[in-house]
Amino acid sequence: MMKYPYIAYSDKVKIWPVFKNLSGDPLVVDMSIDSPLFETLDVRDQKGFQTLLDGMMKGRHTWGVSSYLENREKVLSQCPQMVEEQRFYHLGLDIIVPLGTPLHAPLPAVVKESGYEAGEGNYGAHVLLMHESPCFETFYSFYGHLNREKLPAQGKEFKAGEVFSYIGDFHENGNWFYHTHLQIITQKGFEQGYLSKGYCAAADLARMDDLCPSPLSLFRI
Repeated sequence: MMKYPYIAYSDKVKIWPVFKNLSGDPLVVDMSIDSPLFETLDVRDQKGFQTLLDGMMKGRHTWGVSSYLENREKVLSQCPQMVEEQRFYHLGLDIIVPLGTPLHAPLPAVVKESGYEAGEGNYGAHVLLMHESPCFETFYSFYGHLNREKLPAQGKEFKAGEVFSYIGDFHENGNWFYHTHLQIITQKGFEQGYLSKGYCAAADLARMDDLCPSPLSLFRI
């Protein structure tokens, strides 16, 4: 069977947009170690960062993105476990949209996990969708920083294009700017615990195609 990400080239698989009606070019937000954004802004002042993003986007962009495999050592410098394990490379694609924006299943899916990770800088409310098909090997798509009150039940099935969750506010999303962390996890990655790992160390980068490949093939506008 076909592996992810090659399903994007299959005429037997239709991938639906996670967010409907995104238009125009995105604001590309640099959160890397060399970014000038945090030279005058505390990296944990996420309300201040949201205000900054709102100003950058106003009248220019309706949505934004921040990169997969970006080195975020500066952003994570206040997270002891990340520093100890040197896990600074971002395994998701951050998609920046307004508070409360609904998320749609990109493929037929079953909710494998649905829950809440407490603590500043963590995922907050999150959902893991499992995608199974005769056309491709089973894989998972993970979404963090969601609305805690509107999480779907574990085991619930969704058709492609159906709403399954919403973007969460600071008090429920791990105290982050308004976005979702979209991460792809293969079956091997799931078995190796990457549901709970949104970042990897430099030594692990060569393995990520097999564990947490780029989400870009699943993200449509």
